[in-house]
Amino acid sequence: MDQKTFSALLERFLSEDLSREEVSRLLDSLQDDAMRQQWEEALTALLENKTVHGLSDPARMQVIRESIVAGTKTPRFQLLKKLLPYAAAAALIAFAVIFLFQPSPPALKQVVKENKLHQVVPGGNKAVLTLADGTQITLDSTGNGAIASQGNVQVIKLDSGQLAYNAAKGGKGNEMSYNTLVTPRGGQFRIILPDGSKVWLNAASSLHFPTAFNGKEREVQLIGEAYFEVAKNPQMPFKVKVNEMAVQVLGTHFNVMAYPDEANIKTTLLEGAVKIQHGAKAVQLKPGQQAQLNTAGNISVNEGVDMEEVVAWKNGYFHFNHESLEGMMRQIGRWYDAEITYEGNISDREFGGKIERGSDITEVLKILELSKVHFRIEGKKIIVTP
Repeated sequence: MDQKTFSALLERFLSEDLSREEVSRLLDSLQDDAMRQQWEEALTALLENKTVHGLSDPARMQVIRESIVAGTKTPRFQLLKKLLPYAAAAALIAFAVIFLFQPSPPALKQVVKENKLHQVVPGGNKAVLTLADGTQITLDSTGNGAIASQGNVQVIKLDSGQLAYNAAKGGKGNEMSYNTLVTPRGGQFRIILPDGSKVWLNAASSLHFPTAFNGKEREVQLIGEAYFEVAKNPQMPFKVKVNEMAVQVLGTHFNVMAYPDEANIKTTLLEGAVKIQHGAKAVQLKPGQQAQLNTAGNISVNEGVDMEEVVAWKNGYFHFNHESLEGMMRQIGRWYDAEITYEGNISDREFGGKIERGSDITEVLKILELSKVHFRIEGKKIIVTP
């Protein structure tokens, strides 16, 4: 890593503005003696900079340094030091940077204690596949490779977050049977359907589909939210059924959000064309449009929808754009598998911002504090307060 790149990464590290990949690159620089010296100089300068944290008092500085030195004597720290070269230096700086943003050592200990105790953690690739005979396979604990055979079709787990259906050679023909893929709260999964269509399933969702597509159309049933990239086949249109609503396509990219606890079912088109049908009512969407079906059965179409916001979950982050408090907390609750409750009189307001879905829950909820809304975490419960 050249000096200019290192300096830029270090400055962003101290501002807590680095991605995981960039943090890894920066910590790798500790292998170099010259750059390790820069780490030490940067830490010293940060500790002495009263404008940053107001801790330039000599006695206060000594307390910080003693706390850092004490941290290096723990068994866990010594183990890291043996396993990873220069891990000690990295841990010291990380400890110091965290410490500087706390009013005192006891406050830091309280924050660390709370983070260890709360059980609200980010979701991951988790799902259960139910086969036609009722057999259930927990995909997050199943190894890669062929995991089941159903007639002419083999079910293959490609990696930790992807499932595929392939026609086996020499089979006895395609038999119509159905599987169901279910993601829990705090889970997501990706599947390649028998026709090659790709589906990303969000948390607390389910997809019911045949192991082979026969007949005049390809039909799947959805609860929750999913992003579809449908394989083109003009002779066999693709249909997504959500309760009494159907999304009909030939080959296109679109997102369907149909959680039971949301007021509207939203279908957003990114590419191609789809037709939304509910009873005798039908609308055709163009790219960039979103159809909303409300509980009264009425369909409306919104223009100029923020596509990045709609598919942010698929790309690994939250994107809130004029989102209500309740709407934002429903998303957070589903992904972190947390119960959301409210205390006191919290006025209506909107929120905006982007953050990775792999972030610690306290980092995600900082967005609340920017609008003077507070929270506390008790086990797997998030309590929102004025």
